[in-house]
Amino acid sequence: MINLLKARITHGYQAIPNPLTTGIHPSFPGRPEIVEGADLSPLIPLCPTGAISDKGIDMGLCVFCGLCERTAPEIISFMPDYKMAADSREKLIIAPGQKEMPKITPPMPRLTRRSFAMRNVSAGGCNACEQELGASSNVNFDIGRYGIEVEASPRHTDAVILTGPISKNMAYALLETYKSIPKPKFIILCGTCAISGGSFASSDQIDRSFIESFEAQLYIPGCPAHPLSIVHAIHSFMGAK
Repeated sequence: MINLLKARITHGYQAIPNPLTTGIHPSFPGRPEIVEGADLSPLIPLCPTGAISDKGIDMGLCVFCGLCERTAPEIISFMPDYKMAADSREKLIIAPGQKEMPKITPPMPRLTRRSFAMRNVSAGGCNACEQELGASSNVNFDIGRYGIEVEASPRHTDAVILTGPISKNMAYALLETYKSIPKPKFIILCGTCAISGGSFASSDQIDRSFIESFEAQLYIPGCPAHPLSIVHAIHSFMGAK
């Protein structure tokens, strides 16, 4: 017992008092910044997922490998900024000179301000985003303090939060889960694989028909998405103050 008490004292206070106002480690590769007026054409063929174009960097395609930054650090920097989510696919494209993400507009703030429940569907991913989603509920980030919960039954939720590129054998399960959520309901895409298919987009075992049939309301980029990105995105989406 004495040893356990000593270990607990040594660990210190592990919970983050308020993750939404706490900074993140400077080594975290978050939102990219591109020098205004930079020529990105030499970097386009280097990107393994085609995230770089003349328009900028598409965080919905980016796997945050850092190859572009290592090749041209004078042009691209990945900032330690976890506030990367957007409420539309187009807003995930970071243009040269852009310093922050557009604000997320909550679709139904009166309905979701105090509580928000989600059902996670893991659709063929590597399990990294699923682990980070689970970590958002641990003692450090404690997403539940904001009234946000991940539930077992879709019938008790407001949204489906999708992780993974959607393999063929999970396409039906995803569709049936979404149908089971009572209206009004939302779709949240968590991680690069969920948003675009990521590194698996060209596989013949991927079925993205669900994304083509239903419009998502929230996009959380990352490979995997960081717990702070998840907490901030959903909290903003709720319209909570």
